[in-house]
Amino acid sequence: MTNDGLEIRLQPRGGRDQVMGERDGAVLIRIAAPPVDGKANAALIAFVAKTIGVPKGAVTIIRGETSRNKVIRVEGRSPADVRAALLGTA
Repeated sequence: MTNDGLEIRLQPRGGRDQVMGERDGAVLIRIAAPPVDGKANAALIAFVAKTIGVPKGAVTIIRGETSRNKVIRVEGRSPADVRAALLGTA
């Protein structure tokens, strides 16, 4: 977790969209979409928004657009709250 967002480790083409736990301090998320033409990023944003109950427009990838290691920000939520909601510890 950084001061400005939550670290995510993305696994595209992961079968189904799901949170897999944590790895090296980042939340590990599998997404079914391939990492082509921004599809995995769009699927990640939609999945996070649906999982924590916010509009897709509230979720932003602030670092790592072309990497598996990303940092996301959710408008109106702290990184700790987003982590807890994704990991089911809220």
